[in-house]
Amino acid sequence: MAGLDHGPLHPKEIEDPEIAARNARYGMVLFLIYLAFYSGFVVLNAFFPVQMESTPALGLNLAILYGFALIIAAMVLALLYSWQCRGQLSSNSVRD
Repeated sequence: MAGLDHGPLHPKEIEDPEIAARNARYGMVLFLIYLAFYSGFVVLNAFFPVQMESTPALGLNLAILYGFALIIAAMVLALLYSWQCRGQLSSNSVRD
């Protein structure tokens, strides 16, 4: 149908390579932090399963507590990444 190709609503944002590289570094550091935390969980499960059955708090075993900690850590790291990446915008970027 003619006339329906109206194009994008907003102009394309210009991405600064310096900011993109900084954000990639933040993401890699936070990923490595989470990877170390998750690796601890895997190592405990693989080599010390009896330790994972212990109940350190609230009547829950260590596997459950560690699993919930992994979920919460993922959320916190995602929020931290979001907060770090909203830093200074380039003078070339388009703002509404």
